[in-house]
Amino acid sequence: MAIIKIRNTNEVVSEENVGSFLAQYDVLYEHWDVAKLPEHLQGNCKINDDEKQEVLNVFDEEIRSLAERRGYQNWDVVALSDATPNLEELLKKFEQVHTHTEDEVRAIVAGHGTFVIKGTEEVGYFDVELEPGDVISVPEGYPHFFTLLDDRQVVAVRLFIDSTGWVAHPYQEAN
Repeated sequence: MAIIKIRNTNEVVSEENVGSFLAQYDVLYEHWDVAKLPEHLQGNCKINDDEKQEVLNVFDEEIRSLAERRGYQNWDVVALSDATPNLEELLKKFEQVHTHTEDEVRAIVAGHGTFVIKGTEEVGYFDVELEPGDVISVPEGYPHFFTLLDDRQVVAVRLFIDSTGWVAHPYQEAN
């Protein structure tokens, strides 16, 4: 289950309060049962295209439910690990604060990652550390970025309204 660390205060929001904290920012949080995955996919971050399709098949019901509720039209699976070509370059691109013109949705099925999201002026930025099963949807226009944890590996289902329009727009803090 996810935990949240508020950067300004070092406060930690525990697992049972994650959903209500994120709801204040219109950030959707759900949890999927990753025990449904076949054993060869559980915790495996070095998967091929056939295995990515297998992940989509296993979570088809959850994906379609979320898509119907939120208007998503397309989905895929991304896998990042030390076997990913140009991992360092990809991570540098991800680790810049940006916004999107649609939600950024991730369902973590293996590995972990952190969404860093800009909250209110009082709260500042907070880190949402995601584990397998955690699902998050950061709303359109919210400044954020994604990074990996020290083990530098993740497999996530991504959902889009229009994947061709999913572009990161650099965010500049107001002075």
